Amino acid sequence: MFSASNIHYDIADRTRGLAYGGIGAMQLLTKQTGLTKAIDGKLKLLKRHLPYFESDHVLNIAYNILCNGDCLEDIERLRNDEVYLDALGAERIPDPTTSGDFCRRFSQADVETLMDTINEIRLDVWRKQPDEFFEEAVIDADGMIVETTGECKEGMNISYKGIWGYHPLVVSLANTAEPLYLVNRSGNCTSSEGAAKYIDWAMDLCDGAGFRKILIRGDTDFSQTRYLDRWDSKRARFIFGINAMPNLIKIADNLPDGLWSLFLRPAKYNLKTQPRTRPANVKEQIVAEREYKNIRLQSENVAEFGYRPTKCSKTYRIVVLRKNLSVERGEKVLFDDIRYFFYITNDYRSSSAEIVHSANQRCNQENLNEQLKNGVKAMRMPVDNLVSNWAYMVMASLAWTLKAWFALLLPEKGRWKEKYKSEKQAVLKMEFKKFRNAIIALPCQIIKTGRKIVCRLLSWNRWLVVFFRGLGILRYPLRC
Repeated sequence: MFSASNIHYDIADRTRGLAYGGIGAMQLLTKQTGLTKAIDGKLKLLKRHLPYFESDHVLNIAYNILCNGDCLEDIERLRNDEVYLDALGAERIPDPTTSGDFCRRFSQADVETLMDTINEIRLDVWRKQPDEFFEEAVIDADGMIVETTGECKEGMNISYKGIWGYHPLVVSLANTAEPLYLVNRSGNCTSSEGAAKYIDWAMDLCDGAGFRKILIRGDTDFSQTRYLDRWDSKRARFIFGINAMPNLIKIADNLPDGLWSLFLRPAKYNLKTQPRTRPANVKEQIVAEREYKNIRLQSENVAEFGYRPTKCSKTYRIVVLRKNLSVERGEKVLFDDIRYFFYITNDYRSSSAEIVHSANQRCNQENLNEQLKNGVKAMRMPVDNLVSNWAYMVMASLAWTLKAWFALLLPEKGRWKEKYKSEKQAVLKMEFKKFRNAIIALPCQIIKTGRKIVCRLLSWNRWLVVFFRGLGILRYPLRC
């Protein structure tokens, strides 16, 4: 089918094309939300603005990520593209060396100022959402190991996995998958180190936004019992995993059989047609043939009991999940095994099964971590010290935040309300690569006139209808 052979190339004299036509919409987004002005007003890193302002550096790094860049060096291709500069109304943009130097100007207080500035604009975007959006804010906290190949990066260390690098903390809003706070830390620190401070800040942010309820979730590393009383006094719910300590296992072993109930997991999706025949499990066949040790889940049960941690003055609810396993070798069952998973919570209204389901949904933050790490490439750690890499992390992750804001500002009213709402959620849940291909990588012709810049799109995809509906909002100042 690929039969073309007489192919010629030439360069157009007057037609000026750009591969990333959607970048103009992101520029409109930063202007109309007031992000550009807020960064210049709050972040004071440059003594003289010749010619760049602080917002120019921040947005330059974010736009580079949106335009398929994944490191500082990729800025070079954009600063030499006159059509890209014309599309943004710029005479020049910082080069990679200047951008790296800007990252080194940050102190810890400056990085926190930048995050707070972005969060102030985030509040304005949230205020545009319908009333049901504010029913409950779900705050997730997690850490990730980021490997570095350099040997001279200040702050790097060897992690418990034996990997040299850093150990960033991500505190996010699960409702929209927005990173509220990113914190760079040394590679040998624990997942929960310093997390309580930023969880408190995230709670204050959500409380100020008008969320009626707040839920905090985290794995076993985040069950910091010294803070549970304080979070409970703020009327926030929490669900944390807690280590299977010997005393908890002893209590679970001695629970009466009548307290245990069968735990059933819901189906991943509802079938709209007839179920198809499942293919043969090749992996299971090989394990059985070669008589490898195999652990198979037989059933799950849940129960609960009261427990007061040593560092707490209150008794909290412990929900325990019991996994009944069989250890097999080939076709033979060697023995049965029981393993416990414990969750500590101050939620006394939800059932034990609902607590476990909610705790398991926290694993969706792993998808956000994956997108920040390998989609946005915000964890590249391109500079030479911990704080400057932290600054780069925050500025690069702004690309993901702009994606979320574009989705949140899409209107969902009118005759086609349900359709608009579905499309809004689809854009919000998009992987970064898909968003970039659907909304940003739009081939267009750039036409500059005396009063405006025209981006004439040269191709079509199914998301252009959503794109133009978003532009209709961005053309006018946001009203809350």
